[in-house]
Amino acid sequence: MNIPSNLKYTKSDEWVKVEGNIATIGITDYAQDQLSDIVFWESIADVDEEVSAASTVASLESVKAAGDVATPFAGKIIELNTELDQTPEMVNSDPYGAAWMVKIEISDPSELDALLDAETYRTHCEERSE
Repeated sequence: MNIPSNLKYTKSDEWVKVEGNIATIGITDYAQDQLSDIVFWESIADVDEEVSAASTVASLESVKAAGDVATPFAGKIIELNTELDQTPEMVNSDPYGAAWMVKIEISDPSELDALLDAETYRTHCEERSE
């Protein structure tokens, strides 16, 4: 299970990369493995849309299940990865790179304090796998 130490994580399996006041969000390696082969990705939010914490911003479907991608904090969507419209399978092959899903301008940086570090997220995944 790949859990990069330079990212933050949510208990609902999103990863977050923070650069200044911009956060890039995607789903983790653990999540894509649990979903299996991703066959569909759809943005539920729009660029320039203000979202609150726990807002669903995208939906994924696999041969096995469906899942939502939520933002762990409030902010304004500044970019969506529309490449996933045509190649949703990138989520399986490169969840931390080319398969990022949304970029958000963070409204309240203190909300980032609720995110998990890599080691805490690894423990969270291991507990669910037992």
